[in-house]
Amino acid sequence: MKKKIKKWIAMCLVCAVSVLPSTSAFAAEPEVLENQADGSEQPEGMDESSPAESGDGSGEAVDASGQEGEVTEPITKEDKPYLALGANLTAEQQAVVLGLLGINPAELADYDVIYITNEQEHQYLGNYVDASKIGTRSLSSVLVVKREQGHGINITTKNISYCTIGMYKNALITAGITDADIIVAAPTPISGTAALVGAMKAYSDMTGEAVSEESMDTALNELVLTGDLAKKVGDSEKVEELIAYLKQEVLSKDLSDEGEIRDVIDNACEEFDIVLSEEEVAQLTDLLKKIGQLDLDWDSIKNQAEELYNKLSKIDAGGFFDKIAGFFQSIVDFFQGIFS
Repeated sequence: MKKKIKKWIAMCLVCAVSVLPSTSAFAAEPEVLENQADGSEQPEGMDESSPAESGDGSGEAVDASGQEGEVTEPITKEDKPYLALGANLTAEQQAVVLGLLGINPAELADYDVIYITNEQEHQYLGNYVDASKIGTRSLSSVLVVKREQGHGINITTKNISYCTIGMYKNALITAGITDADIIVAAPTPISGTAALVGAMKAYSDMTGEAVSEESMDTALNELVLTGDLAKKVGDSEKVEELIAYLKQEVLSKDLSDEGEIRDVIDNACEEFDIVLSEEEVAQLTDLLKKIGQLDLDWDSIKNQAEELYNKLSKIDAGGFFDKIAGFFQSIVDFFQGIFS
């Protein structure tokens, strides 16, 4: 019975999203990203070894202080966070990263620390990113703290110039990660693709809940493909919403047939006004087939509904949006009644 109820809720979410006239309606409320606050261009490649501009691993860290992200409260050692540090950080670079994460270097021993190696980056990213772009050094680092059920995933990035908050969030939900505050930081502006490995490893160690190899592979596949499509389309938020919509369609309708998934992609691209090449459609189809084989986290659906409700409720667009926002709120209330 509960499974049928959950399936019905997912269908409602899909239907509600599908009636939205355009993602451009959300343009008045852009997500503030620390990694884009200085207006700099995104880098061409994804080389973890290099900052976005200098390309030689040198350069000054951008001033991330005072910029906004989704993590609003400082993460302290009392929160019992896990810290995943890039294994190739120099002492000077590590000091910069710890400063961005709000950690006193003298108190580092009070934190649970793991190190992410460049070999691990190649192991998990090698299927989706050319080895030359992954680079030879692991630099991006992640601070993760587990929060109470229903908290959702909140992310702040510092010196991350390629991966957006939305890209991280969608990929982490695919990996099965829920209810956490996460700060991603690097000593200089870099892509941040490898930080997802650190976030998943830290979360797994912290909770004792292993992130499956299938989930990790699919999440990284999603992160890289979303980044590639966002670069082509020129609108990361639009692509993130497209991916989220397609995931809901595939999961709620239990789609596994390649032809059906391609039809969903074609229809969604038309609705979102996005043009993809045949190769890109094939890559997206393969990704969605893998996502369809994973267990769906229903708390994440509830959180997504709540975020969409909050977003819509800020739009002054008359009765239509009021009705849609109210519908999302009814889904949130329904979830809370079942799973509280």
